[in-house]
Amino acid sequence: MKVLVIGGGGREHAIVWKLSESRHVDKIYCCPGNAGISEMAECISMDDNNFNALIDFVKYEGIDLTIVGPEAPLSKGIVDVFEKNGRKILGPNAKAAQLEGSKVFAKDLMKRYGIPTAEYKTFSSYLHAEDYVRMKGAPIVLKADGLAAGKGVIVAQTVDEAVAGLKLIMKERAFGDAGNRVIVEECLSGEEASFMAFTDGKTILPMVSSQDHKRAFDNDKGPNTGGMGAYSPAPVITEELEFIIMEKIMRPTIKGLQSEGITYKGILYAGVMIKDNKPYTLEFNCRLGDPETQPILSRLKTDLMDIALAITDERLAEINLEWKPDAAVCVVMASKGYPGAYEKGKVIKGLDDAKNIDDVFVFHAGTTFNKGKVVTAGGRVLGVTALGKDIKDAKNKAYKAIEKIHFSGMNYRKDIADRAIKKQ
Repeated sequence: MKVLVIGGGGREHAIVWKLSESRHVDKIYCCPGNAGISEMAECISMDDNNFNALIDFVKYEGIDLTIVGPEAPLSKGIVDVFEKNGRKILGPNAKAAQLEGSKVFAKDLMKRYGIPTAEYKTFSSYLHAEDYVRMKGAPIVLKADGLAAGKGVIVAQTVDEAVAGLKLIMKERAFGDAGNRVIVEECLSGEEASFMAFTDGKTILPMVSSQDHKRAFDNDKGPNTGGMGAYSPAPVITEELEFIIMEKIMRPTIKGLQSEGITYKGILYAGVMIKDNKPYTLEFNCRLGDPETQPILSRLKTDLMDIALAITDERLAEINLEWKPDAAVCVVMASKGYPGAYEKGKVIKGLDDAKNIDDVFVFHAGTTFNKGKVVTAGGRVLGVTALGKDIKDAKNKAYKAIEKIHFSGMNYRKDIADRAIKKQ
């Protein structure tokens, strides 16, 4: 079979790598891909927002299945276009993808169906939002309504910080139209985790738990990023909590959407806050997380293509998910300046040395080629991922591999998975 993967980050490299192990897959294409992905797939230089061009390519090449990595094409309706043209594609349609594309839609759905989440109010007026923030006080959370590449959430510790955040979103338009509306939400304290599941709209199969590190610097300091590292399993998600999350969050969400005439097929990702041993939904994503995908797929034993086809054919109940008992840790290596303006074009050395370490996978995110050499091309450059007998072992392997790699201005957190190790 032939597969097309949409996207070009670390998540997509992990997806391509896992598909390359499938007994079903003969050929993989990736649009646009990156330097690492090009080692195992044919990278296609095409605008992944030009859905008609993608349809023409899929028809011409006889692609059997398309898998969408990032959120933007899903929100813009790539699934609807493909299905209208009779092509198999993994991901929710545009109506279902509102769960991620509009935080207001998601919060309102949670409220209607009793899904546990923080108290909130929605504003399209800056003045009304500022009045409300001053009345509620801090700490408080601000969220741009639309897609903002994982950076549209501001956790304000003071009222002044919250007002500055409102100005950034609603007046300075830091996130463009994503800031047309803003959610002002109570600040929940506790421990955050990522809970992802496969679903065909009827059956929901949970993946192994994971946690990521959003802040740029050690000890959870600095600005939010797309994610500086992740590990699996997450000790905070016990078997009891997994059951509660499935019954109180995941199943009610799928059923709630069904009640509104929306069938959700693909990956459902709930960002949850565990407070007093109870889960609260922070947000939904409609695709695999990045960098959580890297450790999770490293642990997956079941053929990913079997899962993908079962979802698109609405027969996920036939699948028995199997996972390796190992733990996995991913450490993101970023460019100087990330998550702000960052440098590009820096030659990356030592990749082969790192890849030769047992149980280590170097997933590329922001990389490309220049004169035959692999160079940096994004804020997040690599996701160095390792398997181990436990989280501490996996962490040690990942950092050992990082010691082999170098590019000018590289930076990474030194404390990925430390909070989990303390609980072991």
